[in-house]
Amino acid sequence: MTAATPAFPITPLLPEILASLAAHPRLVLEAPPGAGKTTQVPLALLDAPWLAGQKIVMLEPRRIAARAAAQFMAQQLGEAVGQTVGYRIRFESKVGAATRVEVVTEGILTRLIQADPELAGIGAIVFDEFHERHLAGDLGAVLALDVQDTLRPALRLLLMSATLDGERIARWLQAPRISSPGRSFPVRIEHPPARTQESIEHQLARIARQALEESEGDVLAFLPGRREIARSQTVLSQTLLRDDVEVLALHGELSLAEQQAALSPADAGTRRIVLATNVAESSITLPGIRVVIDAGLAREPRFDPNSGFTRLETVAISQASADQRAGRAGRVAAGTAYRLWPQSRRLEPSRTAEIGQAELSALALELAAWGVAPDHAAGMRWLDPPPAGALAQASDLLGRLGALAADGRITALGRQMLELGASPRLAAAALRAPTELRALIADLLALMEARSPLRGGQARSDDFRVRVAALHAWRDRRGVPVRGEVDTGALVAIEQASKGWRRRLDVRSAASGMPDSHSVGELLLHAFPDRVARRDDGNPLRYTLASGRGARLHENTALHGEPWLVALDLRHEARDSLILAAAPLDPRVLERDYPAQFVRERTLRWNDARGALEAFDEQRFGAIVLERHSVPVQPQDALPGLLAAIRARGIDALPWSGPARRLRTRMLALRAWMPELGLADVSDTALLASLDDWLAPWLHGKHRLDALGADVLSQALMALFDHAQRRLLDEQAPETVVVPSGQSRRLEYSEGEPPVLAVKLQELFGLADTPRVGGGRIPVTLHLLSPAGRPIQVTQDLKGFWERTYPQVKKELKGRYPRHPWPDDPWTATPTHRAKPRERH
Repeated sequence: MTAATPAFPITPLLPEILASLAAHPRLVLEAPPGAGKTTQVPLALLDAPWLAGQKIVMLEPRRIAARAAAQFMAQQLGEAVGQTVGYRIRFESKVGAATRVEVVTEGILTRLIQADPELAGIGAIVFDEFHERHLAGDLGAVLALDVQDTLRPALRLLLMSATLDGERIARWLQAPRISSPGRSFPVRIEHPPARTQESIEHQLARIARQALEESEGDVLAFLPGRREIARSQTVLSQTLLRDDVEVLALHGELSLAEQQAALSPADAGTRRIVLATNVAESSITLPGIRVVIDAGLAREPRFDPNSGFTRLETVAISQASADQRAGRAGRVAAGTAYRLWPQSRRLEPSRTAEIGQAELSALALELAAWGVAPDHAAGMRWLDPPPAGALAQASDLLGRLGALAADGRITALGRQMLELGASPRLAAAALRAPTELRALIADLLALMEARSPLRGGQARSDDFRVRVAALHAWRDRRGVPVRGEVDTGALVAIEQASKGWRRRLDVRSAASGMPDSHSVGELLLHAFPDRVARRDDGNPLRYTLASGRGARLHENTALHGEPWLVALDLRHEARDSLILAAAPLDPRVLERDYPAQFVRERTLRWNDARGALEAFDEQRFGAIVLERHSVPVQPQDALPGLLAAIRARGIDALPWSGPARRLRTRMLALRAWMPELGLADVSDTALLASLDDWLAPWLHGKHRLDALGADVLSQALMALFDHAQRRLLDEQAPETVVVPSGQSRRLEYSEGEPPVLAVKLQELFGLADTPRVGGGRIPVTLHLLSPAGRPIQVTQDLKGFWERTYPQVKKELKGRYPRHPWPDDPWTATPTHRAKPRERH
């Protein structure tokens, strides 16, 4: 370092860091924002004896931060970027033969490790801002640990973060832990309430104006994404009305010059409001910030393995992120942080790892290239292992794309996809594009990875070809603004990305003009073969996807009438997903490129309306039915089809008769009352699990469930009990009981309750004790009825009824029912179910 290098809070700890890495190959370093860890630690390691002139690779999760860190370190050495310190990010590299500190983004690190597992010439890997827990960062750490454990025990691994659960990380790494106190000034936290119906952009603008009046220095505002930043810029431009204040944006989609403007100090006499996404949370330095306004939101990917869709969702930040954002206000002097959420709201302590909520096809492909099958991934040294369901779905997708063989090994195409550096879906499309369309596929990759450049009414178009047309029209005019509702800045960024893809695909000239009407869809088909969609015959807005899901176009669609589409962007909804972007295709390309996906077979369907099994001869592409003809149900198909229908619909799909239901309830009751008998379980779960055993023999030769006779289910159930058990059932859970009047009365059974005997009280004269069932363990619940059959009393204590309640009942009812006996002594009276005969005169 040069003599002019300023002192940083991390500086006193550098000797301890060097000593720890000299004694141990791994280290966890905790240091808050502003401590200097990103730029001071790599330079301090350059002269370490164990490094022996080798290179240090530092992983920086964000491109903005990677460039900024490399530039600052180079300035400290009095050099240009690309000499001792350089960086490599996607489509951009500034390194040279003398570079010894190389700052890279996450995909670059993974490629370095995969290309050379021994990491020749690299002595240390530094993981900066590990707390962000990006998927590629977690993978890079796992691969680096594997290299260190098996090939390079002397390789040093240093994990650094401002808000890290250091103790947990240190246990995982089995590494020492060093913490830096950092340097910060007091930050006052306020929670200004929003006004009635005030948007987040108007609240932010109001607080920003207040902060400029009450505080010194610049203002840093955190918003979830580019859309909110643009809206806030508009509101501020309309309401700020100050010439001495400059409003700047800072997010990953800006050009390098625009990013650099936000990172540079303000001109003398000018104050700044920087509207940023969470790229400004850490790693980069924004000079002069004294006020932070935090919307408390971030945009993060969320993957649903049930639908196969990933969406960017706006979510609440963690408490760790909130603290880190607020700390930005205290880097140069005491500051203020305004939090635009109620003080009573409780945030999650730390950020959720991306590996638990992201689509994992890129991870699965990297693991396959590393020689790890998906079902063995959990055996690697993860801090948080990938979810098994998401990983299995990712492997299935890679198989459909041709990246994995049936045994899970990576194919030659899969290795080419990794080398290209695009997501697996887009890489598959790029590598299968014919030579004459590679310029167009470069544009499609750039457009797919970017936000739509369309604005205004055009932004609502679901025809992806409109985006291609906008890019080509702008390009054909050599960057002159085109007429229409487009974002020129977005087109500039898309063009830069397209140039990068053209270099990788060895394409010398850009595409121009409007491509063939089906070219876009047929190229992107290879990225989304599971999202090929065919229009339903009865609804021109509804489609069936090859995956089996339904999808729909919105009412004002630009794609109305297209019989076949490839859906590029969908919003998952409970019934049918909404198609946000798609392109038409000629179905003949499916026969050419995916012949194995076409299947002709006999299928069985259960018709709920008819209650019957039906058979069809079908031709399908994936789950899309192209042709269907009704055919007779074969005897060998009927039984498994009926059993499958019952399993799908539940045990109540069977045609239960009243006697069969009562029998089953009695069997359940006796099993519960007398478990020592070891009776068969006839619960819903048990019966469904054993359909092949107890019901299948009675279904042979039948195509409909209602073909089961009224008594068949009773016979099938009774077959589950042997002769002795059937006798016990009749004795201990009888269907009827004989009461003292000599009549047989039905017991009503309910699961989990004692059986009920409804009987006129005159029929029980002389009976002292309540009848019992279940080996004498379960008293029957008596519903004592009046002569008219109306309830008088519910009891399980008949003796108590005769002693305490009967005299009052007799008093109340004797006059109402004079023809029925009401003896003073019910114990000795003759039970009867009849009234007294009329007297003759």
